Amino acid sequence: MTMPDSLYGALMLSFVDFFMSIVMISGIGVVLALFPLLNRLGKVDEKGLREGHH
Repeated sequence: MTMPDSLYGALMLSFVDFFMSIVMISGIGVVLALFPLLNRLGKVDEKGLREGHH
């Protein structure tokens, strides 16, 4: 699909770019929101590590 070289094409490209940026920023937000959950799943027993137990 080609965009016409006109005001309509420029507005369409801006519109698509705007929504794609929202999708990308939302995706990054979801990944960042999952970090605390991943941290809980991979909890390290620090007391056991200090005592030398694995």
